[in-house]
Amino acid sequence: MLSDGAYDIIVVDATAAPGPEGALSLEVAILGGPHKGEVVALQAVGLHLDEVDALGTPGTLTVRDGQPSVVLEP
Repeated sequence: MLSDGAYDIIVVDATAAPGPEGALSLEVAILGGPHKGEVVALQAVGLHLDEVDALGTPGTLTVRDGQPSVVLEP
């Protein structure tokens, strides 16, 4: 589990996930800091991307009170 904070990331794998339309299962690599190189798996909704478009996209993973959220760059 990651500590609360913001992490620069890049999407290294993405697949369509069951659940709401547009849900994705993502694997993201952390780009810096003490967790550099670690790969984190998470699910995201509302990104308005399909799995192919998400691949290689940089973004920010924010962990607050142990709950992750991800914002990908356009």
